[in-house]
Amino acid sequence: MRTKVAIIGAGPAGLFLAHLLARAGIDAVVLERRTRDYVEGRVRAGVLEQGTVALMAELGLDARLRAEGLVHTGTNLAYDGEVFRVDMAALTGGSAVTVYGQQEVMRDLFDAAEPRGVRIVFEAEDVRPEDFGGSSPSVSYVAGGVAQRLSCDFIAACDGFHGVGRAAMPADVLKVYERVYPFGWLGILADVPPVNHELIYANHERGFALASMRSESRSRYYVQVGLDERIDDWPDDRFWDEIATRLGPEAAAGLVRGPSFEKSIAPLRSFVAEPMRVGRLFLAGDAAHIVPPTGAKGMNLAVSDVAMLADALRRHYGDRDDSGLDGYSARALARVWKAERFSWWFTGLTHRFPDMDPFARRMQVAELAYIRGSQAAQTVIAENYVGLPLT
Repeated sequence: MRTKVAIIGAGPAGLFLAHLLARAGIDAVVLERRTRDYVEGRVRAGVLEQGTVALMAELGLDARLRAEGLVHTGTNLAYDGEVFRVDMAALTGGSAVTVYGQQEVMRDLFDAAEPRGVRIVFEAEDVRPEDFGGSSPSVSYVAGGVAQRLSCDFIAACDGFHGVGRAAMPADVLKVYERVYPFGWLGILADVPPVNHELIYANHERGFALASMRSESRSRYYVQVGLDERIDDWPDDRFWDEIATRLGPEAAAGLVRGPSFEKSIAPLRSFVAEPMRVGRLFLAGDAAHIVPPTGAKGMNLAVSDVAMLADALRRHYGDRDDSGLDGYSARALARVWKAERFSWWFTGLTHRFPDMDPFARRMQVAELAYIRGSQAAQTVIAENYVGLPLT
């Protein structure tokens, strides 16, 4: 089998890229080692930047988003039991974010794939990008127990942090930058109304907490926990007591408790691999970078990556212009590092670190107090949170 672009991975990066290429008339095949149900069912991000929302509209994938998404024009920070709001729309000329779960985004992408001619091979095993250093790359894989080879012009590795794409790059070329945080997020989903109509990020002496939601009747809550914690250590009653304490009496006044139906602990890390291109192999999304979820940047960064890559491929095939492909890595990384900076900074501002002494804690509180009283500081948060433009 032959195609122009072989896409490894049918997560957000891979499927957004496939839809963008289909719109441009560029043939592509997506190889995914899991089933659709598995990929679609993964509980992931839920805050879409304005650029991601705009791209879904451009692709005609926003019908359910417009009907079900929750538009947030602000966000809230809590410390020492008090809450203040950052008015993102007022500070950024009307920009906002939309709460719409990654599961819903994936459903929209999958539902539209077949009608638009987006080809996806599910349960593709032993996927291997090959010969990408030359002019005739290919991807070998096994489907239905039969060895296959997909010849192509380019390979886009959108296969996540543990995928084969980055692992195939020469070790003497790839540079990795990483910080692993000494805590994780314990998250729950519960069919109860959210405590606030917008998100609340809380800094408490016992640790970070986040009040979020997936809809007006489904809430998503997180508390910072140690890496040695187990889910079994956190029955629902203990979780609800802890989230109420960390949010503080003002924010927790409207807390509605109920049984959780999903509970998990996620570690936090900052990670960047450079470059994002070697030969005819390109990295996008989590294959190239990971951000702590504090800044709500993970899926949005994947979308910005593939928007750049799709534009570069369109110029290659349509205009015989390779400048976009040649500049893809530098262009993408410029935006990646800005998002990494914001997520790292926001994590440091809101979390309790094991080695934090009283001075460091007071500095956190002082910075939050400064942000509360400074329009300039709030503008920095607002413009990063709604999403920086492509560079």
